[in-house]
Amino acid sequence: MGLLLMLPFRLVAQSTQLITSARTVDSANNRKPTAKQAFVADKGLTTEAATTAVAVAAESKTAAHLLPLFGERSKSTEQIEHDIRFLSDCDQNFASRQEASQFFAARGWDYINDGQLDTAAYRFNLAYLLNEKNADVYWGLGVVCYQQEKLPDAIRMLKKGLAYADTNTVLMTDLATVEIKFFQQTKNQQLLTDAENILTQAITIDPANATAHIEMSLLCYTKGEYEKAWEALHKARAIDLSVVDLAFLGDLLAKMPDPKGFFKR
Repeated sequence: MGLLLMLPFRLVAQSTQLITSARTVDSANNRKPTAKQAFVADKGLTTEAATTAVAVAAESKTAAHLLPLFGERSKSTEQIEHDIRFLSDCDQNFASRQEASQFFAARGWDYINDGQLDTAAYRFNLAYLLNEKNADVYWGLGVVCYQQEKLPDAIRMLKKGLAYADTNTVLMTDLATVEIKFFQQTKNQQLLTDAENILTQAITIDPANATAHIEMSLLCYTKGEYEKAWEALHKARAIDLSVVDLAFLGDLLAKMPDPKGFFKR
C-alpha cells in the first residue's frame, strides 16, 4: 500500500472540541423539541416569531434552516420576513447582535452535547444571521457536519471559521483531524499536505498543544514516517499523557519499536 496506509482506530474517536467525540445518540431517549418549543425557549423570543419560523420551515422541502448557513441559497419573501422579525426580537432582548450571536452559538454547542444535531444546526444558523464573523458559527456547523459524516462540508465550514479565528489552535487541530479522516476515505494526498501545514502552524503558535502533537504523530504514521511519528508522540506524551491512545500506540509499536524505549510491547 506504500504511503497510503490505513489509519489506526484512534481516528474514529479522537478528542478535540467534539470533532473527535462523536457518538451515536439513542433517539428514543433524546427527543428533539419542536421547532416552536425550541425557538421560544431560547431567550424568550416572541410566539409570533416562533410560529413564523415553523411555517417557513414547513414550506421548505429541503429544510434549509437545518442546512449549514441555511443552505447558502436565496431565501423566499417569507423567510426574509421571518429573519427581520427574528433580528428585531434579538435587538429588544440583547445588548448587541454580537452578544445575541454568542448566545445562540452557545445553545448550539449545548444541543451538540445532547446529540440534537438538527437543533444545533438551526441555532448556529441563527447565530450566523446575527453575526457572520462569529467563528463559533462555522466551527459548530463543522462539528455538526462531522458528526453527520459529511466530511467535505465539515472541512469547508471549519475553514470558514478559521478565516475569522486564524490563531485558534484547537480549531486548527479540529480541521486537520477531519482532513486526515477524509484522506482515509479518498486517499487524496492534498488533504494530508494541508493537514500537515495546519498542524505545523498550530504547534508553532502553541507548542504546548498536546492534541496537535498527537495528530501530527497520526499524520506521520499515515505517511509511513514512523520515526517522526514517535518524535511527535513523545512530545504529546510529555505534555499530557492522556492524549496518547493505547490502540494507536499499539499500531505504532507494531511498525517500529519506541526509539526512546519508553513504551514496550
